[in-house]
Amino acid sequence: MPPLSILIVGCGVAGPTLASFLLLSLDPMQDRAHITILERSSPEAQSRGQNVDIRGAGVPIIRKLGLEDLIRASTTGEGGVQFVDSSNRVWASNAADKSGRVQTGTSDIEILRGRLAEICYRRCQSLSDEVKTRGGAGVEFVFDDSLAKIEQDGQKVHVRLAKSGDQRSFDLVVAADGLQSRVRNLVWGTAGEEDRIKRLGMYAAFFSMPSGETDSLWRRWYHAPGRRSIMVRPSDRRDRSTVLMSVINENDEQLRRVAVDGKNGVEAQRRLLREYFNDAGWESERILKEMEAANDFYYDMVAQVKMEKWSKGRVVLLGDAGYCASPISGMGTTLALSGAYNLAGALSRHTEDYTAAFAEYEEKMRPIVDRAQKLPPGAPHIFAPENAWGILVMHIIFGILSWFRLAALAAMLAGPPANAVFLEDYGFHQAPAWDWRTEGMQ
Repeated sequence: MPPLSILIVGCGVAGPTLASFLLLSLDPMQDRAHITILERSSPEAQSRGQNVDIRGAGVPIIRKLGLEDLIRASTTGEGGVQFVDSSNRVWASNAADKSGRVQTGTSDIEILRGRLAEICYRRCQSLSDEVKTRGGAGVEFVFDDSLAKIEQDGQKVHVRLAKSGDQRSFDLVVAADGLQSRVRNLVWGTAGEEDRIKRLGMYAAFFSMPSGETDSLWRRWYHAPGRRSIMVRPSDRRDRSTVLMSVINENDEQLRRVAVDGKNGVEAQRRLLREYFNDAGWESERILKEMEAANDFYYDMVAQVKMEKWSKGRVVLLGDAGYCASPISGMGTTLALSGAYNLAGALSRHTEDYTAAFAEYEEKMRPIVDRAQKLPPGAPHIFAPENAWGILVMHIIFGILSWFRLAALAAMLAGPPANAVFLEDYGFHQAPAWDWRTEGMQ
């Protein structure tokens, strides 16, 4: 049987992780597999993104890739979350659980999504170089391009690239291109997107800014009436902080419309956020000013993707493209990592039967995804009260939980189910510890 040709669309966290595990497969056929990763942005643009966490099953996965030490050295160091009012008075403090046993709001490993994506990409690149030295095909990376067209004929998947116009054919296509997946739209059709994407009525913007006197290693979470909130969090640089501004409003069509516009609607997105947060109080004046200067501004809807099946013919969905659980779940990165691990395992086990591989992948991931997508009761509205009285009640409740050290118990009952994720042993090679900053193996 000739080696498989696989196109992975998306060079975030899930895509390079999938490619890396395919390269680490014990099946010698994988050395000759032709893997292509297509990413619409540049590698530099990929190195941006909001704070994310690695929990539960995600930890042994990064350990298998030889990345645990590097990732832990690249974390933000967030110490926990503080609920603050307009005077910056702290009503409740919930510290991070550094043991990894209890899934609190701040995990054992907090890292910027862009930094994690960069590490995953560079690790995949290094593993690819090793395969090439053995005479294998390795991984081809194509940046600054996207899919314009995709068709299947039962034997191959035929694609046309939007920018270069190149037409190529692959045995399999894996869509790891996020919540608003271009591949999902092309293959499953735009008509069903309203049913597949479950909007939560929440919209959020992320960017970084210079650290101020009030910023620290604690995440400060401020709430304003009108279901508005602002988080200021530490970055992986002590001179920078990150900001997440969010608003919940199911009735304002502008919020949804500018999200659909993506990067093309950045100015409209900033203008809309200025309108929403101009009178929010606290440090909103400083934050809005820094928002205008930010070169890593990003805005999108907060939503989930729910589908009955994650594959169609020779195309399969991975991570947020198929089963986004939303940032509220605290499980997005863990799902991306475990999805990539399980899909690679299924493909390496069923090298000659992609339908069996896709079925096994879905069988492994479906229970995990179903559990991850069950958000806390009332979320996200319960964490963003409508008026000042609701905010006060929320502060009092969280203050009581904090004072009597009940936050850990609450996390055990309603925290992310990351520790419940089981990883099967597919026999992947253990990659040695690696650090791209030293340009080699440790």
